[in-house]
Amino acid sequence: MFATMRSDKMQALHFFADEATGLEAIIAIHNTRLGPALGGCRYQPYAGLDEAVADAMRLAKGMSYKAALAGLEQGGGKAVILRKPHLENRAALFEAFGRCIASLRGGYITAVDSGTSSEDMDCIAQETGFVTSTTKAGDPSPHTALGVLAGIRAAARARLKQDDLQGVRIMLQGLGNVGYSLAELLVSEGADLMVADIDPGKVRLAVDELGVHPIALGAIYEAPCDIFAPCGLGGILNAATIAQLRCAAVAGAANNQLASDDAADLLDSRGILYTPDYVINAGGLLYVALTHRGVAPGEIAGRISQIGQRLDSIFDQSLAEGRSPGEIADRQAEAILYG
Repeated sequence: MFATMRSDKMQALHFFADEATGLEAIIAIHNTRLGPALGGCRYQPYAGLDEAVADAMRLAKGMSYKAALAGLEQGGGKAVILRKPHLENRAALFEAFGRCIASLRGGYITAVDSGTSSEDMDCIAQETGFVTSTTKAGDPSPHTALGVLAGIRAAARARLKQDDLQGVRIMLQGLGNVGYSLAELLVSEGADLMVADIDPGKVRLAVDELGVHPIALGAIYEAPCDIFAPCGLGGILNAATIAQLRCAAVAGAANNQLASDDAADLLDSRGILYTPDYVINAGGLLYVALTHRGVAPGEIAGRISQIGQRLDSIFDQSLAEGRSPGEIADRQAEAILYG
């Protein structure tokens, strides 16, 4: 475990258990050079402790890189709560987790993530002030979607030589809170949108409300499109799926889209522009971090809109140096984090 932590430059791993509620949780803190660690809390089933720890560490590292390139005075952290088949009292579970966060004395600030809600954050807030994305603070999902929209525009400029998204054919995978918000934005921009999700009800709703084209999950990679937008869980881009892609660019909201470090080079070798996930999806982090600090909404919106400019710079440097955008983004983030 310590060897893995050293390899990823992970600062700390915290394990928590609460017998009364059945809570089993992990908080991974990757880097706090820029400020206290901030990252969402996931509540989902895991095959075992090792898988949960690996997920927390991978996501915490991504949060450090995301905060660095977003220009935030925050470090990177992530929490996972292992979801059991049965839960008697959800509120009590998250209140217990709030006490765990409080014990870190400000070293970690939590927020919503996969499987958690603003109502869960309200429960945490009963025990600690080191929480955002409460019902009072607001849902960060629409702000993540706005940042992704700016990133998709940047990808269209770089690869399609087009300043707007009118007629751009986009394959959007995943219609969760962020994915659906993004779908609404893309339709309003005039994009030709295809969608897929593991929940057929969400697909039907998008077809009925937005007039999008439904695509079977098994056909998403090979669907001809200009931009492939992964907005579900991570790890979907590997040698097998990249070989199937028929797109000019990948630009979506999902965290940790690449299954391995060499996936970015595989995309580059196929001439597919990769939009680094932790850059394009930073809108939610900007919203929760700056809201927690009391920054005005107008300034937050301005910071989110700058995601497109950051990606313009990464794409330009990638072209100039002949390196993948993923490598350029990593180098920029590491220069900030490690000097």
